[in-house]
Amino acid sequence: MDREIIVQKFGGSSVADVDRIKNVARRIVETKTKNNDIAVVVSALGDTTDDLEALALKITETPPDREMDMLLSTGEQISCALVAMAVKALGHDAISLNGRQVGIKTDKTHTKARIISIDGRRIREAFKQGKIVIVAGYQGVTSSDEITTLGRGGSDLTAVAIAKALNADVCEIYTDVTGIFTTDPRVVKEARKLKNITFDEMLEMASLGAQVMQARSIEVARRFNIPLHVRSSFQKEEGTMIVKATEKMEEVAVRGITCNKNEAKITICSVPDKPGVAAQIFTKISMVGVNVDTIVQNVSHTKITDISFTVPKADLNKAIKAAQEVGQKVGLGGILHDDNVARVSVVGSGMRSHPGIAAQMFKTLADNKINIEMISTSEISISCIIRKDEADRAVKALHKQFDLDKKIV
Repeated sequence: MDREIIVQKFGGSSVADVDRIKNVARRIVETKTKNNDIAVVVSALGDTTDDLEALALKITETPPDREMDMLLSTGEQISCALVAMAVKALGHDAISLNGRQVGIKTDKTHTKARIISIDGRRIREAFKQGKIVIVAGYQGVTSSDEITTLGRGGSDLTAVAIAKALNADVCEIYTDVTGIFTTDPRVVKEARKLKNITFDEMLEMASLGAQVMQARSIEVARRFNIPLHVRSSFQKEEGTMIVKATEKMEEVAVRGITCNKNEAKITICSVPDKPGVAAQIFTKISMVGVNVDTIVQNVSHTKITDISFTVPKADLNKAIKAAQEVGQKVGLGGILHDDNVARVSVVGSGMRSHPGIAAQMFKTLADNKINIEMISTSEISISCIIRKDEADRAVKALHKQFDLDKKIV
């Protein structure tokens, strides 16, 4: 029987304590004994990353990005060593490796680095020796030997990139849920698990707030057509396969509802309405590593206008500072911010051929007296910025409106 190469990734909740680490080790060994070569990527234990971030913020309100990478990368090194120990305790040879040892080369963008290349030779050599390889996720190293991290959820990206480097047969993403659901089952108890979902739909859902997988990892998997299987660490049932689109899958107009409560809105007042000003604002914001999402510019009747846009809440201060620097040069008005907003979205590849989805969404929110502050769309999604305290109510109403609690999905 041919040996398969399988990459498994276990999230922080899967290795949160000693009992869970031992459970993960048993799952790994069970897969290994089926004549497979296994590379395992692990996240930091439980809430370790959040705890380390909180510790840094007690030292300074603006910790340097380089030192944050030095600090946060330790979490995954702890968990990968412990998992390797647990696997060895079950009588199987294992080796733990950090990002540098695996040969994960990144660019020089601290806290949100992009992978440039992976040298899979050390993993393949370990396979030849019959070893299970346990890799610290979320991290890499620059050409000048600086430690970097890959952004929130970066262990997903590590796993997908290793799967590509090894030409793995499948990349399994183990988490604390049994798969991808039509919406967050903690918010809507009627949410249903999807048997499969397209790369495009999953990428859109992840980008818009679904926290099961990092968006960048799905983008890489789609580019190289790496099969992804999202499943539970604690149950044996099949999860959700993330695959290319099929004609049947596109018959369903809406596949899921997402919500992101980690957004903030910035409004720049009295912006001169002339060519190049918006370019200066958003170029400066991009230079400090902040991704801007929804942008709305009011129609000008007086040669000045207001521009509103959303950014990740964690990047709010960076974005405001960047906008203020531009404002001093071109004469912008006041800069307002609001971190009590949320983004609620409907997603489905079938929306391309189903008219009226936007109208249904807006009417449902209106019927529930939920005001829409901003709107953005893509080919397969519609998003609305609303008040954060109305987000859960909006998700429940939209999930019911599009019959996601009834349809076999």
